[in-house]
Amino acid sequence: MSKQIAFTVFLLIASGVFGYTVNRLISFFRITKRDFKIDNIGERTKTTLLVAFGQTKILRKPVIGLLHALVWWGFIVITIGTAEMAIDGVAGTERILQFLGPLYTLIVASGDIFAAIIIIACVAFLVRRHIMKVKRFEGVEMTHKSHWDATIALLMILLLMVSLMGMNMGYMQSVENYVGAFPVSAMFLGMISGMSPESVHLFHETNWWTHIVMVFVFLNVLPYSKHFHVIMSVPNVFLTDLKPYTKMHNMPAVTKEVELMMNPDTAFAAPPEGEEAAPPSRFGVKDIEDITWKNYVDSLTCTQCGRCTEVCPANITGKLLSPRKIMVDVRRRMKDKGPHFAKDNNYTDGKSLVGDYISKEELLACTSCNACVQECPVNIDHVSIIMDARRYLVMEESSAPNEWNMMFTNIENNGAPWQFSPEDRMNWAEGIQLKVNG
Repeated sequence: MSKQIAFTVFLLIASGVFGYTVNRLISFFRITKRDFKIDNIGERTKTTLLVAFGQTKILRKPVIGLLHALVWWGFIVITIGTAEMAIDGVAGTERILQFLGPLYTLIVASGDIFAAIIIIACVAFLVRRHIMKVKRFEGVEMTHKSHWDATIALLMILLLMVSLMGMNMGYMQSVENYVGAFPVSAMFLGMISGMSPESVHLFHETNWWTHIVMVFVFLNVLPYSKHFHVIMSVPNVFLTDLKPYTKMHNMPAVTKEVELMMNPDTAFAAPPEGEEAAPPSRFGVKDIEDITWKNYVDSLTCTQCGRCTEVCPANITGKLLSPRKIMVDVRRRMKDKGPHFAKDNNYTDGKSLVGDYISKEELLACTSCNACVQECPVNIDHVSIIMDARRYLVMEESSAPNEWNMMFTNIENNGAPWQFSPEDRMNWAEGIQLKVNG
């Protein structure tokens, strides 16, 4: 009974703290705009099955991708066992799901095998980060804290898996006719075969408590870590923007004005009474209150893996732009301003996302090629924020390169980016046998 009480207290505390943290993050969504719409559920479900559960984009790097995919699939299987432990902890039972019979044996055997695979994978990840020093783990946004964030999370996962296998070993040694199969843990059973029954019981209980306490700690570390993608990746993939990569979203306020101007009946007419549109508060994105809720979900989902920056042509050629940094900066800015702005819409700290966190030079370096979006394993859309921030610079600050301003002027005057009269558009075809339609 004392074990049940202690476990229930731990469960309530951990759940309460996690609930408070998540509720705080959710409150920041009220700051953002609701411009992103969810449609085409069938296509979204297909994308989620392929990208999130099938790990198709992760597997583009076959070796390390397979290791990561195995960790993810193992996480799903082991979560079933963790849920069973939670039920056992509250109810005072032992292996309550054993009534599932052969299916239960398959689940626990798979969990045991995956635990060993995850241990190997975590060691490989640590070696890549601290010994091989893979280049894409570096960058101005990858601070000392970012590296320790990843290291601590990997060490916690290692401890979770070792304690799980230790718990399995203790269970096999202490129960004569145990339920399930533990093929990997059984290989190490000789390590405790000489222990007394009391010592085996202590060994089992120590590993059980270590595992469950680490689950609670890890759960509450996640929202403050890049490893929050463990929770956010599946929803974010489901929320993928299904438009073609190179298609930009139009600004509704601007689109409406253009449509009115293109219609001879409404171009110079006053709007009907009661239908006067309120002017937009801002064109584009200057700060976090201008981003969409999907942009914020993207920032919470970012794994900081660096695959986006690794393929960015601007970054490769020495420009300041790093798509990963854009996501890190959005999350960092929301962390800095969000708690205050959620309470007071007039709050200002004299800073803004564009200018103080993301520089103009970074924004102008983007080629809009969407290589970062294509490569991202969790389908983050970096370019949408960059484009909206550019719109702010051009439409609000009149801050654009001279070449852009010349192009804008030519489009306005000539209907094309080039500086010649529309009447001269077909001059190049004079003197050649070319059939021109229209």
